[in-house]
Amino acid sequence: MNVTTSCARDTELLGEKIASVLQGKEMIALFGDLGAGKTALTRGLCTGLGIKDGVCSPTFAIVNAYQGKFPVYHFDMYRITDLDDLFATGFYDYIGNGVIIIEWSENIESELEPDCIRIHIGKTENENERTFDIRGLDEYADLFR
Repeated sequence: MNVTTSCARDTELLGEKIASVLQGKEMIALFGDLGAGKTALTRGLCTGLGIKDGVCSPTFAIVNAYQGKFPVYHFDMYRITDLDDLFATGFYDYIGNGVIIIEWSENIESELEPDCIRIHIGKTENENERTFDIRGLDEYADLFR
């Protein structure tokens, strides 16, 4: 399924729509270049799950934990270079214990759950426009039209 947003706020609203169908134990793998909108989408996901805390990329902390409708674990895998690094984050302990949102999923692709929601974010010629290729939510395609 493909969705295009025209600004950061639309990207956040897309995240809220996605959050409305989550059951609480999903893994959401985000793919995209620097500045693609991964954190904006995550802010929307968290807002949609009732999280009031400020959501920011956990670049240095590696993981931020939030509590809303479900626990949310927001990972940034930018600096993860091998499985030893990944193991040291405690990543595997979080699986199945809440919604896991992963920025820079391309760095740990071999460790993603087979049924995870995969979202590839791309930039367009328009500075604020983003494209989203969403896999794993096909049964909710009408929600995103």
